[in-house]
Amino acid sequence: MKFAIKVAYDGTHYRGWQTQKNGISVQSVLEGAAYAAFGKKVNIIASGRTDSGVHAAGQVCHFSADISVPAEKIADALNFRLPPDICVLKSVMAPEEFDSNRSAKKKTYCYRMYAARREHPLKSRYAVAVYPRPDVELMQKGAQLYCGEHDFKAYCASGSSAKTTVRNVFSVEVQSSLSRGCEDILLTVCGGGFLYNMVRTMAGTLLFLGQGRLTLSDIERSLAAGDRSLVGKTMPAKGLTLENVDYGFDLFG
Repeated sequence: MKFAIKVAYDGTHYRGWQTQKNGISVQSVLEGAAYAAFGKKVNIIASGRTDSGVHAAGQVCHFSADISVPAEKIADALNFRLPPDICVLKSVMAPEEFDSNRSAKKKTYCYRMYAARREHPLKSRYAVAVYPRPDVELMQKGAQLYCGEHDFKAYCASGSSAKTTVRNVFSVEVQSSLSRGCEDILLTVCGGGFLYNMVRTMAGTLLFLGQGRLTLSDIERSLAAGDRSLVGKTMPAKGLTLENVDYGFDLFG
C-alpha cells in the first residue's frame, strides 16, 4: 500500500531533508517515528530536498508499507512520536503510481525579508533583516524577468549535480506589508523545479536590485550569459520556506 503525507517543519535545527552522516535530518526523524509507530522500516520520499535550515509549510512525501493503521490515522500515529518542530498535517492513501517527487507539477517557495536596521526577535527565526530598505517596486519589475524558461546557471551553487540548469518559472511575486513596526517583504516563486540555492540567490539578486547595487540590465545579462558576477548574494536559509507542492489534482482532499 502506498501512502502520502503532508509535512510542516521548522528547519532551524536540521541538516536539511535528506538523511546524512554529518547531522540530523528531517527524513531520518520521520523514518524513526514511522519505525516506532509501525514496527518496521519505511523509506519516506519527499517532493524534493530542502537544504539545511530551510523550512516547509507543505512538504509532500510518500512511502509504501504493509500496515493496518488507517490512512487518515497515520498523521496522528507519527505526530505522537515526532518532536514539536515537525508535524504531519495530513495523511491519505495514494495511487500506486504516485511519486511525490516525479509526479510534482509545480512547487512554490516563499522567501521572507523585513526592512529593519536591527533584527526583530519575533521575526528573525523565519525571515532576514535587510537594510537599507530596498525599492520594492523596482524589485517587482526585476521579478518579472525571471518568468518563463531560462538558463539559471548563474543562480546555481557550485557542487550541484543537476544535468541541466534550464528551468521554467511560472510566476514570481514581490509583496510588502507592515507588521510589528517593520515592512515585511515576501518573494513568492512558483516553478516546475529549482536548482540548488536558486531561489535564495534570486532573493539576494532582487534585494541588491532594490538597494541600487544591481540594475535590471544586470539581471537580464545574468540569464543570457550565465555570469555569476551579475547576481546578488545567496540569502540565508532561514528566510526560505517550501509552501506548496501541486500535482495537478487534489491529493489530500
